[in-house]
Amino acid sequence: MTELIAKREFSPLYIWLDTAFLFVLFGLLLYRRKYMTLIVGFLLGVLYMIVDYGIFHLVCHARSISEGHSLFWVLLWMSMSYGFTNFTWIWLWISKDKHLFEWSTLILGWWFCCPLITKTFAPDVPNIVIQRTTGSYHGYMAIILFVGYLALFVYNLWQKEKEKRIDIPWLLAIGILVQFGWEAGLLIGGIRSAGFSLSEKLMPLIVNSLLETNLGMPIIYPIFLFFTSRFTEDLKRREKVSLVERIRENNLESVKG
Repeated sequence: MTELIAKREFSPLYIWLDTAFLFVLFGLLLYRRKYMTLIVGFLLGVLYMIVDYGIFHLVCHARSISEGHSLFWVLLWMSMSYGFTNFTWIWLWISKDKHLFEWSTLILGWWFCCPLITKTFAPDVPNIVIQRTTGSYHGYMAIILFVGYLALFVYNLWQKEKEKRIDIPWLLAIGILVQFGWEAGLLIGGIRSAGFSLSEKLMPLIVNSLLETNLGMPIIYPIFLFFTSRFTEDLKRREKVSLVERIRENNLESVKG
């Protein structure tokens, strides 16, 4: 496989519009008393920044940005934007929130609309171009992905009670589709891989969707089980249950109620 280059090209207005959307999303989650979801989204946004700036840039030297723009500040926005949005959405998926369709439509709709709005109202503003190569770390990410899901497979083989097995297809669907929605929104909006050939555009869409967010699902799910076995979504203490019992509870929960 040739080197994959994940490139974005966008107007500074895109950053300001997206930042405004983050406040709207934050406010809506706060209104619905999704306190645990908000905390998870914020902390994993910080983790995104640590990985993107600390590992991808400082360690792997995979990041670059067009002259005249601050890599640190643009990455901080990107990390908090997609880190917060992705992981609040993932948490809502795992918890089978009763308004999952509305949350999903809101997020996907914004990822589609924001580039179009930006192009209309800032057509002649010089774009920020930021990109990263992936060859120096995708192999390590693949190891994390394989080992993580292997652990889930082993647990399910060991667990004799069907209702206490982890719903691996559900986790795969979340891990793949959340990243796919993000990547597709960038691609359709002309932000991802602008100026590249069709194959160069599609390969990051496919590989990143299968790998980058998905590798975290075997880690996120036990974290979800741990905290939701002790606290409710609005951070009230609940009757503590074992992680295995929490798996059974989660399997019985439904988006439709």
